[in-house]
Amino acid sequence: MTEAQLRTPLETETALRLLRDGEFELEGRLVDASNTTLRGFVTLDGQTARCVYKPVRGERPLWDFPDGTLAGREVSAYLVSAATGLDLVPPTVLRERGPLGAGACQLWIDEPPEAAALVDFVPADEVPAGWFPIAAARDDDGAAYALAHADDPRLARLALLDVVINNADRKGGHVIHGGDDRIYGVDHGVSFHTDPKLRTVLWGWAGRPLPAQAQPVLAALAEGLAGSLGEALATHLTVAEVGALAERVQQLREAATFPLPSPQWPAIPWPPI
Repeated sequence: MTEAQLRTPLETETALRLLRDGEFELEGRLVDASNTTLRGFVTLDGQTARCVYKPVRGERPLWDFPDGTLAGREVSAYLVSAATGLDLVPPTVLRERGPLGAGACQLWIDEPPEAAALVDFVPADEVPAGWFPIAAARDDDGAAYALAHADDPRLARLALLDVVINNADRKGGHVIHGGDDRIYGVDHGVSFHTDPKLRTVLWGWAGRPLPAQAQPVLAALAEGLAGSLGEALATHLTVAEVGALAERVQQLREAATFPLPSPQWPAIPWPPI
């Protein structure tokens, strides 16, 4: 199969079936990842897709996420994203059979070379029009830079998802500008904590009103958490984590604004990009 064929968009149900049941062929390891992260191909009924596979046995224990698995949190982020109808997280399943056993398996999203960066470090006096400066920085020579991101409605929707799932690690490199001109968020293994742990580079809307479509999305989430979505999440998260998720959704509905950074928790992940 050619690279062009691998980039052909798949229907969601087809992608989920491939990820769950396809024959796995290992391509290599992503060495920059903090936990074991493998890239490979899944093939079923003549269709092939590239995927990312994060085996449970390759996870490093985290003192503040002692329950469940990081893989389960990756799947949970997809379930919440799918329930919003915004489809910001690539199709993700908990694959029982893989080279290293059970693990999260997510559809790989290619970012074309010509795709414009939406989060970046830029010279402090050259922040593009329509971008939010988030933090000040300096390079090795002492030149002033700004960490900034675009004022883009697609990013605003991703920022909303991060608040909902309490994402503690939204780096710029976890924002993928796909070939279909959609925005995807990846790497959600440290999400859904019961304590406020939001840490993100997408602070541009802090204290501002939520996007216009946020209220119906939050209402649908609240309904789903009281039913089938809550049941699905309970297979990956604790009862307390699902309850805290429902509370965040309700708080957002009532406040109708993006939260401000917490003084008790680092607001920006490191490294930011």
